[in-house]
Amino acid sequence: MEDDILTIEEVAKYLRVSERTVYDWAQKGEIPSGKIGTVWRFKKSEIEKWVNERLSSANKHNDPVAAIQVKNILSPDRIVFITQSTKHDALVELAENLSTAPQVKYADELTREILKREELMSTAIGRGIAIPHVRLSSVTDLVMSVGICKNPVIDFQSIDDEPVRLLIMIAAAYNQHSYYLQTLSFFSSKLRNRELRNQLLSAHSAQEAYDLLIKD
Repeated sequence: MEDDILTIEEVAKYLRVSERTVYDWAQKGEIPSGKIGTVWRFKKSEIEKWVNERLSSANKHNDPVAAIQVKNILSPDRIVFITQSTKHDALVELAENLSTAPQVKYADELTREILKREELMSTAIGRGIAIPHVRLSSVTDLVMSVGICKNPVIDFQSIDDEPVRLLIMIAAAYNQHSYYLQTLSFFSSKLRNRELRNQLLSAHSAQEAYDLLIKD
């Protein structure tokens, strides 16, 4: 880390995130970076400044939830329009989508643990929303998928008895307890907005839904 120019591996180690996350940030222009030939490289001084700015911004809000950046954990290809009408089938479909994320190593394990978690207690939080979630040692970094249900899912046993129309599925590494809880809290709060929920349900494409979710 003494060299001024860093590799993806070195930046990932410094920030304590996966190499894939750093690569995604670089691709999206969210982290100071540049290409030498076909390889991403980073200036150490710029990375340190970027980290300090992000930490300062979060502290100004005095709210750890404010630090959640949806675009860092979601992409349009992980937004699914679900036609299933039962909880089990909707969860399986969304888990299969989430399993395509590079942060998830074992698809079968993810699906099994999501279903097991749901058996313990419903993750439906009311207002037509459910947030199925799991932490696994085989997941390398927090990642999510979103399911927009075209058919109301009535067997979620929601606290307000409303059928579920929006599924936010989150998988995190086992050591990401704090970030995991912050993300759950963030989406619980964000989706209280009825207008946003209605816009998501009316979205015609994954990109349209994604753009709604990444808005501040």
